[in-house]
Amino acid sequence: MGRLLHEQHGISELFITHLLTRNTRFEEDLVDHLFNSSEKRLARILLLLAHFGKASRTETIRPGINQEHLAQMVGATRSRVNHFMNKFRNLGFIDYAGNGALTVNKGLLSVILSD
Repeated sequence: MGRLLHEQHGISELFITHLLTRNTRFEEDLVDHLFNSSEKRLARILLLLAHFGKASRTETIRPGINQEHLAQMVGATRSRVNHFMNKFRNLGFIDYAGNGALTVNKGLLSVILSD
């Protein structure tokens, strides 16, 4: 691996970029967990999973992510995640599609930006 990184500069650039991106994400996750409520952490994770972009108003999360998975990502109980998901749905921030997919609406950003 060391030889490959030394000889192939394109691969070494990609590898270093990947490592830096991953390290930044770990730092963001740690700060998020230390300073934000579980509601804000859930909102952030939903936006990240939806690859939420500036150009779009809604993004869809692939089917297969259930509330137990989300609870593990957030560091909360499934019942707490369920409470927030119901709250987000009632406020129009998320919608459940018929195929099990979850649609995240732009309004969910307001949960993160509040305070």
